[in-house]
Amino acid sequence: MCRHVAYLGPPVTLSALLYDPPHSLARQSWAPRDMRGGGTINADGFGIGWYEPGRPEPVRYRQAHPIWSDATLPALAEATSSGAILAAVRSATVGMPVVATAAAPFTDGPWLFSLNGVVRDWPDSLVPLVRDLPTRDLLTLDAPTDAAVLWALVRHRLRDGAVPAEAVGTTVRQVATAAPGSRLNLLLTDGHTTVASTAGHALSVRRRGDSVWLASEPLDDDPGWQPVPDGRLVVATAGDLVSCPIG
Repeated sequence: MCRHVAYLGPPVTLSALLYDPPHSLARQSWAPRDMRGGGTINADGFGIGWYEPGRPEPVRYRQAHPIWSDATLPALAEATSSGAILAAVRSATVGMPVVATAAAPFTDGPWLFSLNGVVRDWPDSLVPLVRDLPTRDLLTLDAPTDAAVLWALVRHRLRDGAVPAEAVGTTVRQVATAAPGSRLNLLLTDGHTTVASTAGHALSVRRRGDSVWLASEPLDDDPGWQPVPDGRLVVATAGDLVSCPIG
């Protein structure tokens, strides 16, 4: 499947997620420990989004090639710091395109979004759920993938006034009903609040002082990492963490 990680707290370099830890996101791209449901490596693209002071919308960098082959990223990651980061490496579902626009994070306005998972019986299973989406949203999807459609569903709820946890939780419940057996670990942030779901894939969290880390796999052997049980919705702000059933 994929791997993703998010951070909220005092500014850290992008390298603190991507390269520095012994089980960094870059290492997870070729040596993941917990690829449930298929896949062995995450070589089908990657993306990083981060927030800068005074800028309401995130900066995003994403590519279609493996993160380990990107010659630009190590220096960029070492020189760039942020207090809110979301990054992902991709293992594409068979039949879906391997292009930069299919790599998370997806973005619109202040939001960054990622999927670690797969929608079963794609695309037919989602047809009933997308009927209420604006036609323009469907015509302007980043890529013809399940992740991009899930982002369109979450974004539509956000635009209708849903709070982030409601937008993610409702989407996961509806997709799980329409496509049983789907793996739906979603990750959403606006740079202030991060919402994550656990539905078929692993997620671990670490709270340290006024910082919170959420990752598909722990980045190191720090005992502060705690696994999140399946079927949970996690809402994090810098220094705070709340978990509840998806419903």
